[in-house]
Amino acid sequence: MKLFVIATFFAVTAAAPSSYKLEYKAPSYPAPSYPEPKYPTPSYLTPAYPASAYPTPSYNKDNKYADITITSQSDVRNLDGSSQWSYAQSDYTTREESQVQKKMQGVTYDSYGKESYGEVLGNTNKGSSYWVSPEGQKFTLTWPADEAGFQPKGDHLPVTPVHVYELPVAPVHIPFNGKGYKIY
Repeated sequence: MKLFVIATFFAVTAAAPSSYKLEYKAPSYPAPSYPEPKYPTPSYLTPAYPASAYPTPSYNKDNKYADITITSQSDVRNLDGSSQWSYAQSDYTTREESQVQKKMQGVTYDSYGKESYGEVLGNTNKGSSYWVSPEGQKFTLTWPADEAGFQPKGDHLPVTPVHVYELPVAPVHIPFNGKGYKIY
C-alpha cells in the first residue's frame, strides 16, 4: 500500500507541466497623502509658587570623592547556599565576604509555635575590609561571624583594659564572742 501511494505521488508530479505561472498579481496602491494638521500653539501658564522658606542648597563642586569608581567586583552564589562577593574602588577601598550554611544547635519552632532546641541551618560569615580615612590613616578590619557571634578584629578598635592590680574584696563579718560581729 505504501509503495502504491509513493508511486502515485511520483506519477502525478512527473505528469504536471513545469511552466505554471502565477495568475494572481497583488494590487499596488499609492501611499496616502494627508494634509499637515493645524494645531493651535499651546500656551503654558507659569505657576506662581510661593517663595521658598529655605535657601537653595549649595553643592560642593570640589568634592574629592566624585572621582571614586568601582575598579573590580565579583559576586558568586552557589547552589549549596554558600556565596562570595568582593569589590575594590579606585580609592583603594576593598571589601570581601564569604558565607557558608552550616548546621548548628539552635531554637526551632513547629507549626503550633512550640519551641524546641535542635539542629538548625545557619550562616557563618567571614570577611575583611580595607579603607583609608580622609586624614590618610589606613584601616583594616577582619571578622568571623558564627556560633560565637560577630568578632571584629582591627588595630583601630578599642581593646578591653587588662587590670594589673588586685580588685578589692568586700569585708568579711566573723562572729565575735557570740555577741556581735567584728569586722576585719
